[in-house]
Amino acid sequence: MAVVPYKDQTSPKKEQVAQMFDNISPRYDFLNHFLSLGIDVSWRKKAIKLLKPQAPKHILDIATGTGDFAIQALKLDPEMVTGVDISEGMLQVGRKKIDQKGLQQKIELKYGDSENLEFEDNKFDAVIVSFGVRNFENLQKGLSEMYRVLRPGGNAVIVEFSKPQRFPFKQLYGFYFQWILPTLGRIISRDNAAYSYLPESVGKFPYGEAFIKELQEAGFKNNVCKPLTFGISSIYMGRK
Repeated sequence: MAVVPYKDQTSPKKEQVAQMFDNISPRYDFLNHFLSLGIDVSWRKKAIKLLKPQAPKHILDIATGTGDFAIQALKLDPEMVTGVDISEGMLQVGRKKIDQKGLQQKIELKYGDSENLEFEDNKFDAVIVSFGVRNFENLQKGLSEMYRVLRPGGNAVIVEFSKPQRFPFKQLYGFYFQWILPTLGRIISRDNAAYSYLPESVGKFPYGEAFIKELQEAGFKNNVCKPLTFGISSIYMGRK
């Protein structure tokens, strides 16, 4: 059974996720950095560095949200970064941010369904996703779409939450993630479901070797997993 934000609704997960991010979009950036103590910024930097040897010129950022990962990807000096997301609320915040930074010639944010990408095969040199694959309604469909639009030899880099395994960090993080984070998230975001959905969706999502197998099933090769910060998150990298 799919993990959804609003359990009192019967709409598909995809629609609920879009609604959730629309609801929290005005406060998303603040919450993202505040609740992660700013560590999420360093995670994205490390992920982008993995692509430096390939020097990708056309990059697709899936589930781009407010565009933070797309902006970080400019460190690779690409010709264009295209970001897609199913939440217009998040995209509006992202477009405003990009306009303020004067990056309109380098980054384009578009409405798009990650499981039905409106791009031709083999279009992008790299595909990146930060904390988005967990929200796919159909994980394999989303990964297969990433594979389809990636050119042969291109790389996908995915940052996603995982689960710490070592004592005492596992217990401390579990308490924070199950109790502190949802409470603060609810107060600040004013959405009762969004930050309860977060730990629940992480708890049910495959990570480590289980996610590597998902990448293999979608066709990716040379897949690696790099745990971050005691295993709170992981960077996955696969090649077409």
